[in-house]
Amino acid sequence: MFNIDNYKSVSNPLAAHFKLSAESCPKSEEEMESMSHIPYSSVVGSLMYAMVYTRPKLAYAFSMVSRYMHNPGKDHSEVVKWILHYVKGSLDRCWLFDKSKTVTYDVTCFIDSNYGGDLDRRCSISSYIFALCTSAISWKASA
Repeated sequence: MFNIDNYKSVSNPLAAHFKLSAESCPKSEEEMESMSHIPYSSVVGSLMYAMVYTRPKLAYAFSMVSRYMHNPGKDHSEVVKWILHYVKGSLDRCWLFDKSKTVTYDVTCFIDSNYGGDLDRRCSISSYIFALCTSAISWKASA
């Protein structure tokens, strides 16, 4: 649907060099017109579906790009394209719940945060993921 067949794969859904903010949103009519031809909201909606059902690792990246649905800029579309590169490279990966591979039913939680990661509101972004028998059962990324 989004022509990712020719994309090179990347190993991380959101690279550290991307710094998204409202400053990147188009301000002139010309910029808004050129961005209207990019299916930003369609791609982000598809990414949301993938995140919820098969790719919890996209949660943080999705939370970053979904903030700019109302007025995405070129920088925002570059990040969405990067995420599609990641999806392309991870099509053969999946989360598997296999209780036979664990001796106990361990619940594990991983937590991460970045201080001041939201450049518009100057607040921290934190995320967590809970796993049962090494498979994700709950996750969230929020500012």
